[in-house]
Amino acid sequence: MITISRLYDDYDTAARVVAELERAGVPHDDVSIVSSNAEGWYDRDRTTSRVDRDHDGRDDRAEGATTGAGIGATLGGVAGLLAGLGLLAIPGIGPVVAAGWLASTAAVAAAGGTAGGLIGALTQSGVDENEANVYAEGVRRGGTLVTARVPDTDRARYEAILDNSAINITERSAMWQRNGWNRFDPAAPNYTADEIRREREVYRTRM
Repeated sequence: MITISRLYDDYDTAARVVAELERAGVPHDDVSIVSSNAEGWYDRDRTTSRVDRDHDGRDDRAEGATTGAGIGATLGGVAGLLAGLGLLAIPGIGPVVAAGWLASTAAVAAAGGTAGGLIGALTQSGVDENEANVYAEGVRRGGTLVTARVPDTDRARYEAILDNSAINITERSAMWQRNGWNRFDPAAPNYTADEIRREREVYRTRM
């Protein structure tokens, strides 16, 4: 098995990729998603609608809103990974909505007070440290990270799915570096919703 990660500018795009991975045969136990909630989108969605894909009368997202390793618990059936989303806080990033094995590892690190819990979780799974810093910074700036464990023999097929609408992290990190960024700093202030919106506008303009 190998680990493949990609960064997306928003949750909706990443969620479509996760759904496609599951349709292509990747078990949701082998997929993780970590998305910034600095704009409060998850909180608003929970107050305006309910997701009950397993038809047990409870909001699937509330069922997944646990802490520590429990955040990655599988709901089973047709609910899939996205029904298990829960809230947690990661040092240097702030509030995130997450599910899956990577989120569980990062949550345990965060609960133990480990700085850069997301970077540690990524590097433990085989992601290069420099890339892990870019992924963590991307989530801090409002992005969504999808990570999948897949058989090496199927790497090309699953990379093609993950590459759809993914951020070019080399270009993105170079843009940050031109503005003084070096690497992810767990002590840096969290991005606000306004800062994230301005950041996305810069991306759209440059694209």
